Amino acid sequence: MVKTSPGRRRAGLLASTVAVLAAVTACGTGAENAGAPRTVPGTAAPATGGPTTTPASSPAADPSPGPATTTAEPGATATPTASPPGTTDAPAPATGTRCHTPELRASVGRNNPGAGQENFPIVLTNTSDRTCTVRGYPGAAFLDASGKQLGPDPVRSPDPPETVTLAPGASAWAGLTFANPEVSGARAATPATLLVTPPDERAPLQVTWKGGRVPVSGNESTVRLITFSPGTGA
Repeated sequence: MVKTSPGRRRAGLLASTVAVLAAVTACGTGAENAGAPRTVPGTAAPATGGPTTTPASSPAADPSPGPATTTAEPGATATPTASPPGTTDAPAPATGTRCHTPELRASVGRNNPGAGQENFPIVLTNTSDRTCTVRGYPGAAFLDASGKQLGPDPVRSPDPPETVTLAPGASAWAGLTFANPEVSGARAATPATLLVTPPDERAPLQVTWKGGRVPVSGNESTVRLITFSPGTGA
């Protein structure tokens, strides 16, 4: 069985998604993508990949048998019983819930260009000491040095989202792809940072952008996002 390298797999995934989106959005480029840079609010809109519920945690049951109960005389005041040594009334930490912004580190992986397309993985790494999940798409926006957004919001691919479970130190990646401005002829600019918002969160993460010029208006200026998959996309 021939094994496909992760880089070639990622390039194939991005290329197939771009082909589908090109057919869907062939008439959607043009004037609606034009416009002057606009100011990004203090918090980016959440990139919801589907409703997420957080199960309520409850204290662990004490396996030790408690003291024998007695019936208090009328008017008597009950005396609280101290917990046995080594036990605690604090609930166990939540596990299996979605990852929150303070628990994550964002980065942008190596470009894997092909057929006039620039393909970058947006990587979220779990820096907490618990296992958590991400699902769907990140929020993403290019910013100039003054903090103004360059170009329109990215378009999401039609791929079905999957829930990616991240153990401490594990990563998930989402594809960021656009046509090379030198090939497409779109008006371009060089961002200072990429603003990344984890799924279902409002607090963003900022990553220094080192990927060069990106399309910001005109034909073929659409930037596209692909749903999260396990790993770093390398």
